[in-house]
Amino acid sequence: MLLNKPFGVLCQFTDEAGRRTLKDYVEVPGVYAAGRLDADSEGLVLLTGDGALQHRIADPRHKLAKTYLVQVEGEIDEAALAILRAGVDLGDFRSLPCAARRMPAPDWLWPRDPPVRFRKSVPTSWIEIVLCEGKNRQVRRMTAKVGHPTLRLVRVAIGPWTLAGLGVGEWRELAGAEIAEALPAGAPAAARRGRLRR
Repeated sequence: MLLNKPFGVLCQFTDEAGRRTLKDYVEVPGVYAAGRLDADSEGLVLLTGDGALQHRIADPRHKLAKTYLVQVEGEIDEAALAILRAGVDLGDFRSLPCAARRMPAPDWLWPRDPPVRFRKSVPTSWIEIVLCEGKNRQVRRMTAKVGHPTLRLVRVAIGPWTLAGLGVGEWRELAGAEIAEALPAGAPAAARRGRLRR
């Protein structure tokens, strides 16, 4: 199933501190997040009870692209985008080459709650980044490294699956054909069938 995770929600189903979790939005037993999305990030999360499908989505060797819309501080230029595309040395690892482009502010995007802090003297810009890996806080670290801290981060696609039709906090089941579209012919049979434990 696909969920449009709101800002401030932990990408897990329990939290001893009482913070908002996926359980506040999804009451289907036996599913868990395939991959993570930080609490302060928003957007598409895949939930499944199928271990083979979870492995397929989370394993960077399978190179299932993840697309992010990122609002950054400052007017990002082509030189900074070129560094992002080539791969950024983040100290503990170097990011793989990726797609990165500047884009207009997405007029279809919902307002964030709470809103991004507005500073009249500091402009912002939007970029689209497509990664085939997903290490902890990677996009935020990449944009900070090129001098443009991330203000808002929204994952809009995982492979062929998108946020289309999903409001904030809404989820839908994936049809078997949709799952098969994202998996290679050699993927485990259980994953290709698109089982969803209920």
